[in-house]
Amino acid sequence: MPNKHILIVEDEPKLADILSKYLAQAEYTSHLVYDGALAEEAFKEQQPALILLDLMLPNVDGIEICKRIRAHSTVPIIMITAKVEEIDRLLGLEVGADDYVCKPYSPKEVVARVKAILRRVELNQRGDMSDTESKLKLDEERLFVSFQESKATLTHVEFMLLKAMYGHPCRIYSRNLLMDHIYDDSHIVSDRTIDSHIKNIRKKLQNIAPKYDFIHSIYGAGYKFEAQERGTETG
Repeated sequence: MPNKHILIVEDEPKLADILSKYLAQAEYTSHLVYDGALAEEAFKEQQPALILLDLMLPNVDGIEICKRIRAHSTVPIIMITAKVEEIDRLLGLEVGADDYVCKPYSPKEVVARVKAILRRVELNQRGDMSDTESKLKLDEERLFVSFQESKATLTHVEFMLLKAMYGHPCRIYSRNLLMDHIYDDSHIVSDRTIDSHIKNIRKKLQNIAPKYDFIHSIYGAGYKFEAQERGTETG
């Protein structure tokens, strides 16, 4: 049986209780923690499949908790925040959250995010993660991407963008975070530049794998990598 236990770290008891009830309807169990100082110990005791972690907590904030847990665990973490300006940091390598939800949120949306991430984890553990994704190969030395017998040559920037997203399927990358992956200095790049590179990558991937979409736009957030047959919705 897959682990369906969720740790909810939220200092507003009413919100935590609502999330717990919605998760229960989706056949998940949950454990509630209201103080950031108790989160690490609860994680060790509960061994959850996923953590819903509020950013603003008493005593120890969500970013610090995420860093501490990431030092020894890859458990999926969905950050809950009302501070939109923190999103880049939450999804960055420094913190390592897998996804985020902005307040005010729909509990149904949170449950959908939980399901999508845990479905991905289960597929990974079974070893049959995405046959389509496994057929997409990156060659960094020659800067090309191949799918079965077809291949496309990328520019250096295009390759670095694809590599960043390919390494963490389903993780949402903001434009600012993608800029950090491709420029290691104070190079000033506009959002439109990133969008243009993504557009070019999509065209090249479509040429070698016309039945699939690999890069998806997430409204108001950025982009993520996930293989989907054309015409189907991303999770």
